Amino acid sequence: MADPVPGPAPKRSRLLIVAILASFVAFLDGSIVTVALPAIGADLGGGLATQQWTVNAYLLTLGALILLAGSLSDSFGRLRVLAWGLAGFAAASILCALAWTPDVLVFARALQGIAAALLVPSSLALITTAYAGPERARAIGTWTAWTGTAAIIGPLLGGVLVDWASWRYIFAVNVLPVAITLVLMPGLQDSPRRRTALDIPGALLAVAGLGGSVYALIEQDRLGWTHPAVYLSLAGGLVALVLFVVREARTPSPMMPLSLFQARNFRYGNLVTAAAYGALSLGTFALTVFVQETAGFSAIEAGFISLPLPIAMLLLSTWFGDLAGRYGPRSFMTAGPAIMGAGFLLMLTVSPPLNFFTQLLPGLLLFSLGLAVMVAPLTAAVLGALDETDAGIGSAVNNAVSRVAGLITVALIGTISAGSLDYAGFQRTALATAVLMFAAALIAFLGIRTPKPA
Repeated sequence: MADPVPGPAPKRSRLLIVAILASFVAFLDGSIVTVALPAIGADLGGGLATQQWTVNAYLLTLGALILLAGSLSDSFGRLRVLAWGLAGFAAASILCALAWTPDVLVFARALQGIAAALLVPSSLALITTAYAGPERARAIGTWTAWTGTAAIIGPLLGGVLVDWASWRYIFAVNVLPVAITLVLMPGLQDSPRRRTALDIPGALLAVAGLGGSVYALIEQDRLGWTHPAVYLSLAGGLVALVLFVVREARTPSPMMPLSLFQARNFRYGNLVTAAAYGALSLGTFALTVFVQETAGFSAIEAGFISLPLPIAMLLLSTWFGDLAGRYGPRSFMTAGPAIMGAGFLLMLTVSPPLNFFTQLLPGLLLFSLGLAVMVAPLTAAVLGALDETDAGIGSAVNNAVSRVAGLITVALIGTISAGSLDYAGFQRTALATAVLMFAAALIAFLGIRTPKPA
């Protein structure tokens, strides 16, 4: 592996702040919207399908195009691509805030996802290039703590904005961190570039494959599997996904090089990512909607139930990143999802009238601890398995896996919950979340290996 370009310590610190802030807005927006879904539905209409599409339009374009964005960051420079993404994200956020129909909101959320796809792989690849060894693991732990906190604290901030002002402010608030990040960027040294051809046909196949499949999974709840719009979309989507894999195996410049999966920790790390982040999206979506629409919490109260998660991430993520750098990621990637699964099993005790302190809080505390244990070691294991020149595309693949996994599980939530997030529906969803978490722990235990010291 080539040595990273460290640069002066003050500039490296500023680069880390830029990387954190750029990812912060993408992770924040992916989660802040959840607590606002009931308010959006009441204002714009459209029912459960509008709520699902408000989440999934963002995840769809993000998951499908983040692979192409990884190639862009390696080809044109990670700071340059980061600036493009920040500008686009601010513009799309303003359109979301102004949306006057469900269709306009879903379209604007799709544009947000495109811009967010440019942010995450570029920011994480900048860290991978600037740091090495234990310093890299610590930097990734710091990045994980803050970006993970953004992803989880979103419901709290969203609840305050929804109850005290309007759901529209959850999108307008993105402009401030974007502006701060752009101010901090001038003078930073960009990463080395590796010119590659852009795989536009591959990107189109990914969008068509994911879009068709997710449309079928969401709309089958309303139309049924036998409706032509459902089964034709599903068939077309699956065919497009198969063609995508075939193209990536044959094209000289793939946006998802299948050769990356020859690295054992990268291969199994992405399987762990799929199971754990699919479960994370499923569980947090269900919990936030359940406590508002069934248990009668306000948006602020629904946001406050997420507080154990950012606290655990802030206090523990960097520490677990350090430990993973010293002792290897396998034990942490095994224990983390298992603890998270146990937390959701504890939530199976929910019954009316809901008592937050006895029925939800113990499970949330375990879930929070498990998340802090898993995230930094998982990220370090996946990216540490690759050469530095593949950092951008490797980060993009891993982020795409997590977004697509969440996209699929949120699309399936109507099927898993039997169409309603009442008490019984939430229990079914919590059980499915726990099963996915335990699957992630088993995959990590069987597949991940501790890398030898350089």
